[in-house]
Amino acid sequence: MVEEENRGREEGARGVLHGIEESTPVVIKELLAGGVAGGVAKTAVAPLERVKILFQFFLCCGWQTRRADFQGIGLFGSFQKIIRTEGVLGFYRGNGASVARIVPYAALHYMAYEQYRRWIILGFPDINRGPVLDLVSGSIAGGTAVLCTYPLDLVRTKLAYQVIESSKMKFTGLISSGQVYHGIRDCMTKIYRKNGIKGLYRGVGPSLYGIFPYSGLKFYFYEEMKSHVPEERKNHIVVKLACGSVAGLFGQTITYPLDVVRRQMQVHSLSTSSEGTAKGTFETLVMIVQNQGWRQLFSGLSINFLKVVPSVAIGFTVYDAMKSWLKVPAREEISIKAITEEGKSHASSSWQS
Repeated sequence: MVEEENRGREEGARGVLHGIEESTPVVIKELLAGGVAGGVAKTAVAPLERVKILFQFFLCCGWQTRRADFQGIGLFGSFQKIIRTEGVLGFYRGNGASVARIVPYAALHYMAYEQYRRWIILGFPDINRGPVLDLVSGSIAGGTAVLCTYPLDLVRTKLAYQVIESSKMKFTGLISSGQVYHGIRDCMTKIYRKNGIKGLYRGVGPSLYGIFPYSGLKFYFYEEMKSHVPEERKNHIVVKLACGSVAGLFGQTITYPLDVVRRQMQVHSLSTSSEGTAKGTFETLVMIVQNQGWRQLFSGLSINFLKVVPSVAIGFTVYDAMKSWLKVPAREEISIKAITEEGKSHASSSWQS
């Protein structure tokens, strides 16, 4: 009797879950899948992200106060330096802002990519379903996600440029000890009070210039590589990780100089000597080339490779896994359904008129 009651409860619970699953719109499922994928990927590579930002900054900029602490010690030396001065938690300095930014960013990015792809197919039913469609959809989706979440990216960067003096256990600014941020809200509030909305979007120009090609190329290479994989192997995790790794590698290499420009623009306001002399994207690019040489546009790229390879690979893999777990229909099924419904709607309108 008890077993039958328990079995009845289990079946009832499964029925409720199945009902929720069936009634949840595909867009919501894609948002959830994208958010989880972004959060998992970002947390997995947080230590490399922190080292990359510090390493890139100290080698690119002319600040001497702490440049000597990191210059010349290399990748592993940078890890040791952070552990010695900040402890293990130092690797996750600014990661709260990173995750707070990447979850909505990734959710919007993946969902917008799927949505734009469907809209393009709906508007042009005869369009080729190849990687070029993914290039266009991914590019527009990347720009949409950046515009919606950029202030959090700016906050994450500024927080990452602060270090903890382990002996005193208090914040000291990398460039100016007078400019200290105590968390995401405090940082965003101070930026807004000082520079308004414009301050929260400082550096968004190169972000957009970079994200359009990067996001599009990332989806392009991922889908292009998958198209050459035998159908029976496409769902293998190793295959997805490999395709995602190469996609991120190519996409990031092509657009990396704009990432360097963006970071320098974001932290430019931290320098007391730079007040009132804000530079645009092209001016900053020229300044870097003139003062440090073109090689500095690729400063930290090797570290970025170590971060991008697992990050993009994990992101795509987790996203596909989440879609499968949430039972999101295949893209072609959704596209065909949308085209069919659109056709029925037009036919109904014509009949009524």
